[in-house]
Parts: sequence; structure tokens; C-alpha cells
Amino acid sequence: MTEWVPTGIDEEVPSAARVYDYLLGGGHNFSADRALAENLLKVLPARDMARLNRQYLDRVVRYMISEGITQFLDLGSGIPTVGNVHEVAQKLNPAARVVYVDNESVAVAHSELMLRDNPNAAAIEADMREPDVIFANEHVRRLIDFSQPVGLLMVGVVQFVPDADDPWAIAERFRAELAPGSYFALSAFTWDNAPEGMRAAIEVFKNSRDPIFPRTYEEILRMFGDFTLVEPGLVYTPEWRPDRASDVADASRSNLYAGVAIKG
Repeated sequence: MTEWVPTGIDEEVPSAARVYDYLLGGGHNFSADRALAENLLKVLPARDMARLNRQYLDRVVRYMISEGITQFLDLGSGIPTVGNVHEVAQKLNPAARVVYVDNESVAVAHSELMLRDNPNAAAIEADMREPDVIFANEHVRRLIDFSQPVGLLMVGVVQFVPDADDPWAIAERFRAELAPGSYFALSAFTWDNAPEGMRAAIEVFKNSRDPIFPRTYEEILRMFGDFTLVEPGLVYTPEWRPDRASDVADASRSNLYAGVAIKG
């Protein structure tokens, strides 16, 4: 068994983290993940969605660093590929600290391998639906000082949390822990641009370990609570502070709303 495959993984059940890894061109996925991804590509421009979301994450981290953020909590971080949060942040500020959180064993195992020699970054296996477990984790307590501003990242993850688990309350619990001056970045699948494709995608994901729950603009906007959205507000991923004006041409293929808000 390779180093990045933990004992007990059921390779026949696809996971969102490994599907995303495949769509981004990574190699930490199984045949079941690739089959799901190929079915997804029949109903949505999923490679573009993944790429645009990843580019948004890169811009968010650079923006937060430019605003003085030195510590990041990345919820639903997935399997590390090129341009991870710690790589982007520590290139600009070598002292930046990052904790990755994911409930997928392969994602965490591979993250741990990458971070073995990085004292300012760690990965933990935990579920974002249990915020208090995350806050109590030794790595979080070591690397994240919640009395100081934090960059909280929920990028491409809340669509895997059903309404029954109240993602709005989960987001509120994490926001409440943050000091004034903290930033909260979120992106999530939406129905608004391609409702038929999203309905088909729900069927594709139905038998994976991570069914999807796309949401409307208003439902995603509620995740930010009383934080103040920075310009340009809640938009499709390539529309959020693009590096080049031409980048927004892909907005219609994004299918994820994205935004960043600050705690006053």
C-alpha cells in the first residue's frame, strides 16, 4: 500500500476530495473517483469549476496576507495539490501559520506527508460540523491564536453539508470564535447558473460519501452573517478580484458563488 493510502480506505466509494484532486490533475484518487468525475463532466464543466475555485483560493490567500493576516484555518481543505494555502501564504510571509482540516483520511494522510518538515503548518482529520472538536485540537491550539485576526477558509465545502446539519449555524459558530479584523472566505455550489446541470450532478454524487447540496445566492449570502463583505461582494469565483480582466470570461462556467467578509 502506498504511503498516502491509510489502512481501511474503501476504494470503491468515491469521495469529493479525491474527485476534486482528479479534476485538478492530481494523482491521489482511485478508479471510483475518476469514474464519478467523468460522469460529472457529462453534466457540468467540472474541470473549469475546480480550476476557477482553486484560482479564487490563491487570490484570497494573497489578499488576506496583504491585509496582515498571518494565520489560516482551512476547513474542508481536501487533498493538497499545487498552490496550497501554506505554499501561497508562506511564500509571501514565511512566518504564516496554517491548519488544514478535512474529514477524508487520504486528504489528511497526504497533507501530513507534505507538512512533515513544516513547523508552521499542520493537518488534522476532523469534521467541520464539530467546531468545538476542531478548536480543542492540539495543532489548532498550537498554531492558531484566536485572540488575533484569523483567515477562515470554507472554500468549496459547504455544499457537502445538508440543510439538516444547519451549515448556517456551523458558519456562525466559527465566525463567533474569530477576533475583530478576521476574514472569512467562502465558495459554494449554486443552482443559479445551471439548474439542470446541478440536478444531474446531485444524482452523480448521490452514491458517493459526499452527496451535494447546491444553494441559491441568498442561502449562500446568509453564511456570512453580520460580517461585512469586501468588494466585489458575493460573485462567481472568477469575478472575485481577478488578476486579469479577461479572467471573468469564465464566470458562466464557475457555478460557485464566492466572497470574503471581515469581522468588524
